[in-house]
Amino acid sequence: MLAAERRTHLLGLLAREGKIVAKDVAAELRISEDSVRRDLRDLASEGLCQRVYGGALPVSPAVVDYAARQSVAPDGKQKVASMAAALVRPGGALILDGGTTALAVAQALPRDLICTVITHSPTIAAALLGHQQAELFLLGGRVFKHSAVTCGAAAVEAAQNVSADLCLLGVTGVHPEAGLTTGDAEEAAMKRALAARAADTYILASSEKIGTASRFRVLPWEEISGLITDADPHDAFIKQFKGLGVEVLTAG
Repeated sequence: MLAAERRTHLLGLLAREGKIVAKDVAAELRISEDSVRRDLRDLASEGLCQRVYGGALPVSPAVVDYAARQSVAPDGKQKVASMAAALVRPGGALILDGGTTALAVAQALPRDLICTVITHSPTIAAALLGHQQAELFLLGGRVFKHSAVTCGAAAVEAAQNVSADLCLLGVTGVHPEAGLTTGDAEEAAMKRALAARAADTYILASSEKIGTASRFRVLPWEEISGLITDADPHDAFIKQFKGLGVEVLTAG
């Protein structure tokens, strides 16, 4: 089989099965695992898959820059945001992550809601300036422009000195095997620091992130309270999440 044919086969397998297991492909095509791994490296370099131990998973579309992500699945993000905003109780304290879905959450909060919002995103803070009854705390640090958030040692230290009832956290990939992932190591560490300071943590995941993976793990499944998504409740991945004991809130 020619390299181009192997490439087409691998992409088709990824689309059908949601993953590639290198040793299985090698046995099926009667080629070496090294050949499969080389093909996967080439595909990953083009942004067509996310390599993991033993094979590859679909790559998340949410790894593009902040401006580009604003046009990705806007309807799905609005649905997720509306359901997430309904979890914020009057008088409560919310830790709100950065990113485009979190921005939609900020915009969905009632303008007269009395609450405290803690965020490491200047974009989120700016979006809430018109919410006169909301007290805002902005955590400082190095600005990670990809997601318009602060991260690094200073931001993590600041996060360790706050607490909240609820944390709404964004990720770029949600996969039953790879777990909850994002594309930057420091951003992943910041997300963990934020989640650790809330009584409940819910993941914001519009449907295009379901079944995909990025390079860095954020949290294990057992450390979240639930997943908020607009994905079809009958989707195979959603069924797998529920099988793992994850509470899935479906935004219709």
